[in-house]
Amino acid sequence: MTRAPSSPSPHASRNLLAPEVREGFAMAFSSIGAHKLRSSLTLLGVLVGVFSIVVVMTALRVLQSNIESRLNVLGANSFSISRFPAVRVDDHPGASERYLRRREFRQWMARQVEQRATLARSVGVTAQLWGGEVFSKWAKTNPGVPLVGVSPGTFETRNWIIEEGRALNDSDLGAARDICVLGASVAKRLFPHGSALGERVRCGGVPYLVVGVTEEKGRLFGQDQDAYVLIPISTGLNRFGKERSISIQVQAWSGATYDDTVEQVRGILRATRKVPPGDPDDFEIISNDSIIRQFRALTLAVRAGAGVISSIALLAAGIGIMNIMLVSVTERTREIGIRRAIGAKKRHIMTQFILEAVALCQIGGIAGVALGIATGNLAATFFDVPPVIPWDWALIGMGVCSLVGLVFGTYPAWKAANLDPIESLRYE
Repeated sequence: MTRAPSSPSPHASRNLLAPEVREGFAMAFSSIGAHKLRSSLTLLGVLVGVFSIVVVMTALRVLQSNIESRLNVLGANSFSISRFPAVRVDDHPGASERYLRRREFRQWMARQVEQRATLARSVGVTAQLWGGEVFSKWAKTNPGVPLVGVSPGTFETRNWIIEEGRALNDSDLGAARDICVLGASVAKRLFPHGSALGERVRCGGVPYLVVGVTEEKGRLFGQDQDAYVLIPISTGLNRFGKERSISIQVQAWSGATYDDTVEQVRGILRATRKVPPGDPDDFEIISNDSIIRQFRALTLAVRAGAGVISSIALLAAGIGIMNIMLVSVTERTREIGIRRAIGAKKRHIMTQFILEAVALCQIGGIAGVALGIATGNLAATFFDVPPVIPWDWALIGMGVCSLVGLVFGTYPAWKAANLDPIESLRYE
C-alpha cells in the first residue's frame, strides 16, 4: 500500500521562503545596479513624495516642541478670560462680527470675580493702555513697546517672575503710584550698563519710577516676550480712561480644583454679564492647553496639504515604477524563459519582480526620510531646541513605500510570471 505524499511542514516552508526572499532581493539590487540612471530617475518620485511629508512633519514637531516648552503665557493652574480667543481659527465669515458684538470687560466685572470666586487662589486684571517708544536717560526702545496696567495678582496668573526688585502691590494700586516693572529686554535696552532699579523711564511723555524687572522668557514666533512696561492698573485707568477694556486671569489652588474653579468663574461671569440660560458664553476661557490645541488645529491644514502633495507624488512615482518594470519584463523575457526552463515556478518569477519594485521604493523612501528629517531639523537649529526625529512618520513613510511597490509592481510581476516559456526562449 503506497503512502500519499505528505505536504511540507510550515517550518520547512519558512526555511524555503527565507532563501527565496534573500535571493529575490539580491537579484533586485543587481538589476537596479545594472541600470543606475534609469533606477535613479524612477525612485526620485518616491524620494520627493516621502521627503515632502517627512520634512513637514519634522518641522512641525520642532515648532510644537519649541512652543510647548516655552508657551507659558499663564502660570500653573491658571486661565484667562477675554472677548477674543487666543488664536483665531474663524470657521465662517461671521466669526469676527460675533466676537466684536460681545460686551467688553470692565473693571467692575473683575471685582465681582475677586469677591465671589472662593475657589480662586489669585485673580489678576490686565489692560492694554498704550504702545510706543520708551525712553531712559541713556537709550530708547524700538517702537511698539506696550504699556500694560496690571493688578498684583497678575504676576502669579501670568507667570511673571521678578528677577530684580519687587512686584506691584495693593498699596501701589490704592495710591495709583507712577511706578513700573520692566520686562527683561526693555531693562537691558534702556539700562545697558547697570541696574534699572530706582531709575525713571518715560512712556508717552510720563515718567515712571522703576521698582522691578521680570525674569527673561525669550522669543516666541520671532516675538519678544519680554518687551513690556507694567504699571498699576489704577494708574493706567486714571490716565487713559476708566472705561478701558480689560482681561481677567484666574489661578486655581491646584490641578485638582482647576476644573471647579473654571466652572465657578464661568457662572459668576455669565450672571454678571447677564447671559441667558442656554445661550453660549459671550467670552473665551483660555489656558495654556487650549492655546496649544488651537495651534495644532492651525497646523492641521498644513499637515493635510503635505499629505495631498505626497500622495500625488507617490502616485506619479508608482506609475513610473510600473512603467519601468514593464520595460524590464520586456528586456528580460529571455532570462525569464531560461529560469522557467530550469525549474523556476510562476511564484518565483512573480516574487522576483515584486521584490525589485519594493526595493526601488525602499531605496527612494530611505533617502526621502533621511533628507526630510535633516531638512526639517534646520528649524531646530534656528530655534535652538533639540532635534526631533518623527519615528512614527518615518515608519509610515517606509510602509507606504512598500505598499506602492507591491501595488504598482504586481501587474508587471504577474505579466512576467505568465509569459510562455517556449516563446520566451525564442525572444531576441
